[in-house]
Amino acid sequence: MSETQTLYKLIILYMLNRVTFPLSNAQLSEFILGNEYTDYFTFQQSIFELTEAGLIRQESTSNASLCHITEEGRTTLNYFQKKISLSIRKDIDTYLTEHKHKLRNEISTPASYYTAPSGDFAVRCRILERDSTLLDLTLCVPAEAQAKAVCDHWRDKSQEIYASLMQTLL
Repeated sequence: MSETQTLYKLIILYMLNRVTFPLSNAQLSEFILGNEYTDYFTFQQSIFELTEAGLIRQESTSNASLCHITEEGRTTLNYFQKKISLSIRKDIDTYLTEHKHKLRNEISTPASYYTAPSGDFAVRCRILERDSTLLDLTLCVPAEAQAKAVCDHWRDKSQEIYASLMQTLL
């Protein structure tokens, strides 16, 4: 394995270790590809190899692949972390600090839809916090365009809806 491929894997491990929630494949690639560290295919190969080695665990949701660092991944990172230059570590830390709320919100408020047996569209909207589900709501709408709209607006409106439900129910 080349030194640069090792660096890409360490960057992924470092990012996953610096947050308290999983990051999606898309979120990781946004940073790595956005900073032009590598290309898409090499990034995906790195994710695959980290998963195969048991250093990260992937969880598939209806619309994302979430990556979690494992204890073996943490141990490996602790051993090899110095191979990541200080400037790259600072870039990662700055990126995570500036985007933490957005990254967490993307992961903690998933929404997806599917065709219900009745022919309507069922939209599942959730609010997740760590390993708990705070809210799991399924709405039925008659048209796919409405289902897409609910999914698109859920992330922005979820906290307001949750607060309103809690106030109304309590």
